[in-house]
Amino acid sequence: MGVGKSCLLHQFTEKKFMADCPHTIGVEFGTRIIEVNGQKIKLQIWDTAGQERFRAVTRSYYRGAAGALMVYDITRRATYNHLSGWLTDARSLTNPNTVIFLIGNKGDLDGQREVTYDEAKRFADENDLLFLETSAKTGDHVEDAFIETARKIYQNIQDGSLDLNAAESGVQPKPTATSRTTNGTIGLDGTGQGGNSTCQC
Repeated sequence: MGVGKSCLLHQFTEKKFMADCPHTIGVEFGTRIIEVNGQKIKLQIWDTAGQERFRAVTRSYYRGAAGALMVYDITRRATYNHLSGWLTDARSLTNPNTVIFLIGNKGDLDGQREVTYDEAKRFADENDLLFLETSAKTGDHVEDAFIETARKIYQNIQDGSLDLNAAESGVQPKPTATSRTTNGTIGLDGTGQGGNSTCQC
């Protein structure tokens, strides 16, 4: 049983719960166009396997990511205990301004909780992470997590802390950060409809 990364992605991109989410083998991919500060932005999201045997493959997807969602299952402490290792990977393989969002999933199973909200919030604060608890099943806070990640990435682009010209930024440059494609959509990766990874989960 996984932490629900694929179910979160499906809930966000398809707006419905997939009860039989299989374990991710290697990497899967999802996209969705959202609006941030009046701008349409296309999120390209890599769903990477969480099992240790896929860790070498997963590490390659950190490079060039503008954001990362680290997910644990609030009902399984072992998944929370692995966060430090995943965070070390994320921090060592991404640029310093990569937005990292910690997500405690399966909030609908609060009666089976093994990790308290306060404990996870403290970990997030100590490591300068954004944090929310979600439920892929009910949809609670799923939108919020993805939208807030995108908003923070976009803010980093606008204030210049994410250098569009740096190869490791996770953003491919356009003449300006607000360049538009013909349909009025911009990509967080700077490529409009066609680009590489912008947000990794």
